[in-house]
Amino acid sequence: MKANHEKIKRQLAIAKGQIEGINKMVDEDKYCIDISNQILSTISLLRNVNKEILTSHLSHCVASSKNKEELDRKIAEINNILDRTI
Repeated sequence: MKANHEKIKRQLAIAKGQIEGINKMVDEDKYCIDISNQILSTISLLRNVNKEILTSHLSHCVASSKNKEELDRKIAEINNILDRTI
């Protein structure tokens, strides 16, 4: 399954808007908890986008590896990403 590029671009545009909104909240000295909630919302959205991209990578790029060496390299890449996200 290839990633839905339009959906991903839409979600990234939403995240961009959220970050701009967070910057405005900071400029306006809004309530810290409200700012934190917006940050957590943006993080959640970006995690979901990352999950969709990685799921697509596994089912498309990794699954279509041409040989064991390429498969091992792609698995190592996924493991490196997981080490940074968990």
